[in-house]
Amino acid sequence: MFSPRLGFICSVFTDCLFALAGILLLMQEGEAYFGITSARPKQFDFNRLIQRQPGDCRSLRLTGEQRRMCNRDPGMGRVLTEGIILSVEECKKQFENERWNCSLNHQAHRINLLREGLKEASFLYAISSAALTTAIAKGCSSGILNESCTCDLTSFSDEENAATWRWGGCGDNIRYSQMFLKNFLRGKKDSESSDFQSTIDRHNSDLGIRTVRRNFVKKCKCHGVSGACETSTCWRQIKPFQVIGDELKLKYERALRVSVENQANRKGVTLLVKHDKSSSAVKKDSPPSRGHMIYRNKSPDFCSRDRFSYGTAGRVCNKTTTCDSICCGRGYNIREITVTKKCMCTFLWCCNVTCEICTKDVELALCRG
Repeated sequence: MFSPRLGFICSVFTDCLFALAGILLLMQEGEAYFGITSARPKQFDFNRLIQRQPGDCRSLRLTGEQRRMCNRDPGMGRVLTEGIILSVEECKKQFENERWNCSLNHQAHRINLLREGLKEASFLYAISSAALTTAIAKGCSSGILNESCTCDLTSFSDEENAATWRWGGCGDNIRYSQMFLKNFLRGKKDSESSDFQSTIDRHNSDLGIRTVRRNFVKKCKCHGVSGACETSTCWRQIKPFQVIGDELKLKYERALRVSVENQANRKGVTLLVKHDKSSSAVKKDSPPSRGHMIYRNKSPDFCSRDRFSYGTAGRVCNKTTTCDSICCGRGYNIREITVTKKCMCTFLWCCNVTCEICTKDVELALCRG
């Protein structure tokens, strides 16, 4: 029997129904992944994370095995929190000018996206695993995870690694990151699951990790008189995460819708590409490649409020570039607001900066309801 307090959580009757359905599904499913792909309704306060509040293993509400893995290193809670922040911020950047703008604070909306297997959920799985891979690899090279890992020592010889260390270079340890996530993102139930949606989720999660791997590049530093590159030391680092986000966004735009060949196959399911316009370059009824992002169900238009989003009424848009698309043809209203910010800043020796306060009238274009 559900607690009467549930009524206070649901501000709208339809939202309450969706929340109840989500709780029932949670009783039937194994644990989901982590962060923005977790199926736990109250696992994270994304506002707190974006404000970069310090995280620890206890605050992350992990599964039992995940908690044990996290507690092995005092810095792991911080690194995992940074991974969540990285995934949320990059997702919002990539979708800021689209109808679905990666709004994740409404937990029922987010969970419904994941369970329905929409294309947006596929992006969440990929960007989440990519961000965690990046955060852990850089946690090794920065020394935050000094009880678990160190610099990358597999890309070059021992002699080259020693020289790199002397000159202050340290490669991101992507090998340790991948080994850690292989177990961290897959609980016992999930690893044995062969159902349709779990297969899609694992595919997209692995896609995010492989995308980071492809953007793991060599970086060198020259040493010599007057900048001459008489000798150099090299190590490998992950490219800026925006590069990875851009690549995953492109894969999202080219994502393939898949169906299942034999859901009752005990050895696992076989995914087949459906005949959609988006997949016209791929042969129908052929398995998708590991480099494709895949999804199960078509997405709504996100124009009106439903169980996946708030809709676009009231959204800020650019009247010359994005309002037509974001507002779904409903038009927009102009509102003038006054913005206050610091300006005309001057630097005072030694260590002070003084600024004046300036106000400016700004026009905002807001989608009509």
